Amino acid sequence: MNSTRPIVSVVAKWLLILSLITVPSLAWGQKNKGGGGSAPKAAPAAHPSAPASHPSGGGGAKAGGGGATTANRGTTTANKGTTTANKGTTTTANKGTTTTANKGTTTTANKGTTTTANKGTTTTANKGSTTTANKGATTTAGKGATTTTAGKGTTTTTAGKGATTTAGKGTTTAGGKGTTAAGGKGGATNASAKGGAAGGKGGAAKAPAKTVTTKSGNTARVSGGRVTSVKTAHGATITHGAHGSTRVEGRRAGGGRLVNTGRHGGYGERGYRGRDGRRYMGRTYYRGGRYYAYGYRGGYYHGGYYYGYVPAYYYGPAFYGWAYNPWAAPVVYSWGWGGAPWFGYYGYYFNPYPAYATAALWMTDYVISQNLQAAYEAQAAANANAAAAQGDASAQQDASNGGGGVALTPEVKQAIADEVKAQLAAEQAAAQAPQPAAAAAPAADTSADANPPEEVPAALDPNHRTFIVSEVLNETGPDGQDCSLSAGDVVTRIDDTPDANKSVKVLVSASQKSDCASGSQVAVAVDDLQEMHNHFREQLDSGLKTLADNQGKNGLPAAPDTKTRANPDGQVKPDTSVKGELEAQQADADKADADVQGQAGSSGQD
Repeated sequence: MNSTRPIVSVVAKWLLILSLITVPSLAWGQKNKGGGGSAPKAAPAAHPSAPASHPSGGGGAKAGGGGATTANRGTTTANKGTTTANKGTTTTANKGTTTTANKGTTTTANKGTTTTANKGTTTTANKGSTTTANKGATTTAGKGATTTTAGKGTTTTTAGKGATTTAGKGTTTAGGKGTTAAGGKGGATNASAKGGAAGGKGGAAKAPAKTVTTKSGNTARVSGGRVTSVKTAHGATITHGAHGSTRVEGRRAGGGRLVNTGRHGGYGERGYRGRDGRRYMGRTYYRGGRYYAYGYRGGYYHGGYYYGYVPAYYYGPAFYGWAYNPWAAPVVYSWGWGGAPWFGYYGYYFNPYPAYATAALWMTDYVISQNLQAAYEAQAAANANAAAAQGDASAQQDASNGGGGVALTPEVKQAIADEVKAQLAAEQAAAQAPQPAAAAAPAADTSADANPPEEVPAALDPNHRTFIVSEVLNETGPDGQDCSLSAGDVVTRIDDTPDANKSVKVLVSASQKSDCASGSQVAVAVDDLQEMHNHFREQLDSGLKTLADNQGKNGLPAAPDTKTRANPDGQVKPDTSVKGELEAQQADADKADADVQGQAGSSGQD
């Protein structure tokens, strides 16, 4: 018995020691078992100066400053070395609360469960909406859960029907300055949609331009749901602008063009030999019940002739100097356009200068206004005719679509003013040149030239870049569809060498509503650019006459040397047969249009 006492004593001592150790341990464990303790510490955030994560790498998103605090009921947030942070505070409100405090604010609100648990991957799946805001924008849109993640980097849009999940291996969601991707491996972007990629049920692309040929032999080009041009069985070409204006061009018997610029005006041309033996083209305008005639000198260039305007008379050199140089003081001029329908209609496009320091600025507004007035009258006539034919007053021209910013900017107007000054200087030089000797009346042009010299037309002259559209044109836009250029639009030539179609690229500097978009590039025939320049010079001379007749009046300063002398090369007798030919051409065009519209409508092309 005595031998067992030491053993019992030893055992008792060990039991005492074990109890002293075990009881505090159990108490500590019980204290930390409940939800009242702190959440596990998140992985340490990267230093603010650390570089952004790679968009498609296997690591996590760019870390923000500070750790993460998470407290939810039924929500689990766990990462291994991954921090989803932006530069701000992240608040997640479900049935519990999760708060991560940084330097901004990101809010995620759902009715389901949000789980962020990956190694370098962020997964967001909800029944409601999850929004993580940063410095960019990535949108995942669907007909169920919608997830929006904004970050500064690549923007990815994924549209689908049902729940949308943004997840992947090595994908960064709600990241800093890297790439934001929606799904995929290694940062790839997956876009699933019903009815189209990246956008769901988006609109279909426009049908390509087509041609429709009728039984009568008329051929129409249909683009963007409308007939843009018609080639009649008799060889004329009808151009339909976006605003209702039309242009009909054909050939006259014996040579020259016949052009209808509206139902009440147009012109016809005839070739002849000038006093100097060169080719000329005489043009007779008929509009407003009156005839106007001009001459154009021909120049040979790359296999064809281009004709440039020749003034019918010149002023004294001092008058051109008065028009070219600044006036003594700016002039406030009353145009009297306030109540004019065309002026209100183009209020969104054109705004005259409040005062004029030079005649060049006055001439700029004069030329622009002349083109816009002519365009308005042609459109009004075309729309009125359409309304009468359809018995629908809604086809009348709307004169109240003005308002908003002015499309014809001061920079574009200054470019036109520079063209005015250049032309004034050229006419002053021509006015100072010796007057040619008198000669017999010009004869008809019936012979061919032998080895004519090359002469660059004004349309391709490097000194002339800015052109004001004078007649409606249809060109092919960047999208492959036809777009219109209307009288008063402004283009800038950016090519010097014509292509195989004798066209050059131009930049649309200013355009009216529904025309070729401003800033777009289209190809325009050199012939059409030359026509714009010729019309510009015609209007310039008309403006000079207005200045000469009104100098010293209505605020204009007095001008010197307003007398004129005739220029023999520009003297052209009006051709009074033009009126009847224009009427016949228009009647034929009306029949062709009716034929084409009926065919296009029955075939579903318009």
